[in-house]
Amino acid sequence: MAGIFRAAFVAVRQTRRARMVAGALAIAAISACTTGSVLSLEPAVDVGSQTSAVPKYAGMQSLVPSNPYMTAAYPRMDEPMAPPEQMPASEIDCRKELKRLGAVYTDLAPIREGQCGIDYPVKVSAIGSIQMKPAATLTCDMAATFAGWTRNELVPSARWRYFSGVKTIRQGSSYSCRRIAGEGVLSEHGKGNALDIMSIELSNGNDIDVRKPGLFAFRTRGFLNTVRADGCQYFTTVLGPGYNYDHRNHFHFDIKNRKNGYRACR
Repeated sequence: MAGIFRAAFVAVRQTRRARMVAGALAIAAISACTTGSVLSLEPAVDVGSQTSAVPKYAGMQSLVPSNPYMTAAYPRMDEPMAPPEQMPASEIDCRKELKRLGAVYTDLAPIREGQCGIDYPVKVSAIGSIQMKPAATLTCDMAATFAGWTRNELVPSARWRYFSGVKTIRQGSSYSCRRIAGEGVLSEHGKGNALDIMSIELSNGNDIDVRKPGLFAFRTRGFLNTVRADGCQYFTTVLGPGYNYDHRNHFHFDIKNRKNGYRACR
């Protein structure tokens, strides 16, 4: 009798083991099938028509405001420099100066938008180790002027006032096709000759907002006053907080060509 019970027990155990093996094989088969189906149904990203599926286009400019609180231009794709038409000697010399100043830049194809545009634009992403955020689209002359001011004036002023280098320059508008508000005259931004600076981040973590500092912010006020005064030696226009409401939160620098060498520094 004991032998009969033992044989029955062994048979049951073998049956359970067989069922477990069969179940595992079935699950594996289902998993393999499901994985294949999901992969085959995953839609391909159409970068030509569906931008929402793409985190960021390479070379896409962010919205460029006409001033730091209004939007005047839509994003557009930057075009790389076309097969080189011969640049004028002045443009070639300017790019040599950009390299000497340590500017990191790329050449873009000519920009033409009605009365606006740049014949030989450059897109500056850094000046030495100082990042330009976002990268600025400018004429080479404006880029070289700004790079010279950054290296010769901004950096020494930051070291003297804050004992720190400069990490990042945040700009609010470089090239942007628009007119001067209330005047109907083409803005220097529309020629690539202007740049609006919103804030300056130092290597020690200080983030200096260009807006007019508080009553007791003596060091910040001194630094910003120096930035404005030194800028007048490089640019033909320097406008900032205190000039008018539109410039309350940024410095506007440009190299507008005026009669008799007149400069507007306010």
